[in-house]
Amino acid sequence: MRRPKDLGRIPYWNAAELSVAIRRRIVSCVEVMTAYLDHIDRINPKVNALVSLRPRTDLLKEARAKDRLLDQGACQGWMHGFPHAVKDLADVEGLPTTYGLIPLSTVTPATADSLFVERIRAAGAIFIGKTNTPELGLGSHTYNSVFGTTYNAYDQSKAAGGSSGGAAVAVALRMLPVADGSDFMGSLRNPPGWNNVLGLRPSYGRVPSFGGDVFIDQGGVEGPIARTALDLALLLHTMSGHDDRAPMSLTEDTAPLTDLTARQRGKTVAWLGDLGGYLPMERDVLDVTRTALQHFSRLGMTVTTLDALPTSADFDGNADLWPTWLTYRHWLSGMAVKTAYDSALRGLLKPEALYEYQGLTAGADGNGPLTAVDVYVNSVKRSGMYRAFRDLFDTYDYVVLPTAQVMPFDATAHWPRHIEGVEMSSYHRWMEVATIGTLIGAPTLAVPAGFNKAGLPIGLQVIAGHRDDFSLLDLAHAWERQTGFVHGALPGLLSTT
Repeated sequence: MRRPKDLGRIPYWNAAELSVAIRRRIVSCVEVMTAYLDHIDRINPKVNALVSLRPRTDLLKEARAKDRLLDQGACQGWMHGFPHAVKDLADVEGLPTTYGLIPLSTVTPATADSLFVERIRAAGAIFIGKTNTPELGLGSHTYNSVFGTTYNAYDQSKAAGGSSGGAAVAVALRMLPVADGSDFMGSLRNPPGWNNVLGLRPSYGRVPSFGGDVFIDQGGVEGPIARTALDLALLLHTMSGHDDRAPMSLTEDTAPLTDLTARQRGKTVAWLGDLGGYLPMERDVLDVTRTALQHFSRLGMTVTTLDALPTSADFDGNADLWPTWLTYRHWLSGMAVKTAYDSALRGLLKPEALYEYQGLTAGADGNGPLTAVDVYVNSVKRSGMYRAFRDLFDTYDYVVLPTAQVMPFDATAHWPRHIEGVEMSSYHRWMEVATIGTLIGAPTLAVPAGFNKAGLPIGLQVIAGHRDDFSLLDLAHAWERQTGFVHGALPGLLSTT
């Protein structure tokens, strides 16, 4: 690597390249921070992806301290001197956590880091602020009353996705080398798909978290967003690993996560698409994603189209998908909303948050609150769904679907009310395609699939078998080399800087 004549090109390096350049003293941490902050000053006002930004003087002071460590022969880790922003649902010591809900006038700075944030800090990162998220992380459209709307990296009149919308846009526009996000219903899949970057929902327990319940809630997970497979693997490796504060965290060795070979020849893919017409889906979504399937073939993989979800004795396939999801979602999301509902924040909750709470108290069928029996019966259905997919993975290495059922929509809309003439019954029904990986607890990768005629991106989500995260990282590496999507079609905002 060579020192660029124009230091303003530093943000265009991949994270792995940036790490090497810092360690080899090709550029200083102060120069890196300056280049990124200058780039953020130009780009962020147009998309509103980064929030709660810290003062430049404080950040440059921290960068100088990182340079002094290098002078002494001490490198904290591969992220030494990296600017990093954390999704505004997790705590960073000294920064506010608003959840897109708590007014800045009343929120107090966090007194400690979240678990994965501890690990990113230990790897040498400098926290510059937060990435924007929808209120309480609910809905795949990043807007809130605290910071406003985050706009798509490729079209600033369109939605960025959510709830990791700020993170995906910041990575796509080179305002961050990599970003963390979280995922319950596609939040590490839909925003990367809509912003032409990579995201990974890891296996539950791969990235541990503590605080609150540490046993029951296995719906939400934290994970990485990046522009290259290696960067995705490096950040996942940093965030991963057992911690006894999180008793369900995995004890597996995380070292192989970054040993990428791109060997995919001979593997098999099940394309589920729109589940044989069950999922309402925009024509552009199907056209772009079906065309992208040819890249699997070019990698030496076999693609087979299936028209429905697999079934088992306890799971009836397509017919059971939404009812199973709705009970699961209302149970866990409704309980998360209840904390705010029972506080002075109740009046600030958006209708979509109240919908989740009401689903908990009224039940999915409206006939009374969810009971322990409802939850158990639903868990049996989920178990049946897992067994059905386990059998499917005996035949196929991967299951593939689009990352969303619509292309990025008007940023002034709250959510799509109709898809191809079909009315959406809730604010997240248009993301039903993202429920599958969550319900079966499977690692799920988001990769770019290409662009429609209007230049808007969409992605593919690739589901792998139980705890097969590494295989997905290896596929991402092969996909990146085969397609060149991320580096071949930069957002227009970057061509003007």
